[in-house]
Amino acid sequence: MPIPEEVTGDEIDKDVRQELQSLPKTLAEDVARNLVMVARLLDEDPEAAYGYSRVALRLASRVAAVREAAGFAAYANQKYSEALAEFRAARRMTGSVELWPVMADCERGLGRPEKALDMAGTPEVHKLDKAGQVEMRLVAAGARRDMGQLDAAIVTLQSPELASSSVQPWTARLRYAYADALLAAGREQEAREWFAKAVESDRDGSTDASDRLAELDGVDFVDALDEGADDAGESTAVQDEAEDGDKD
Repeated sequence: MPIPEEVTGDEIDKDVRQELQSLPKTLAEDVARNLVMVARLLDEDPEAAYGYSRVALRLASRVAAVREAAGFAAYANQKYSEALAEFRAARRMTGSVELWPVMADCERGLGRPEKALDMAGTPEVHKLDKAGQVEMRLVAAGARRDMGQLDAAIVTLQSPELASSSVQPWTARLRYAYADALLAAGREQEAREWFAKAVESDRDGSTDASDRLAELDGVDFVDALDEGADDAGESTAVQDEAEDGDKD
């Protein structure tokens, strides 16, 4: 797959670069450039990112960072079985529990929420950092909802992190998930309050909490371009009528 000339491979994280040092120099550079493309395209074009990840995997399947990147690319394309296999391979290579939450979410994607809940109760969770533990809580709550256990999902999300007034990278998503669970349970007023709190903490636009809040408040947004087109159409119609009057 083509890679822009300005992509050198030096853009990758230093830890990944260190992993690639086990490879011959030219090969390491090729793998690094493909990994850069995976990272760049993962959100905006996951299918293309998946293609680059497969190239990197073909070149260096024994590098943990490559297996992890392949896992995330497969995950972004909802190829959950493939993603889970890659994440497991990366974990075997590193011994790290960092991927535990996303592995559990793959189980959800495969229609096995019970397995995801089992993973949420294992000792590995206690080895996660705070962000990982919050992520695991989100996955567990999602699994509860998959099983139709709305009240249990709400309880799962109730935590010191949810109650905290400080804003962390995970705060908006946690508040959003809690609001969404409340709404699904028919607790609309509480849901509105938590969507508002999610908006307050969503500094990078990672959720659509503002849109959800507007929906609950009955606010309809009109596309400015569509509105402009309607105004233009109305003006044209008025002009046509005027011209017709002049002809008469």
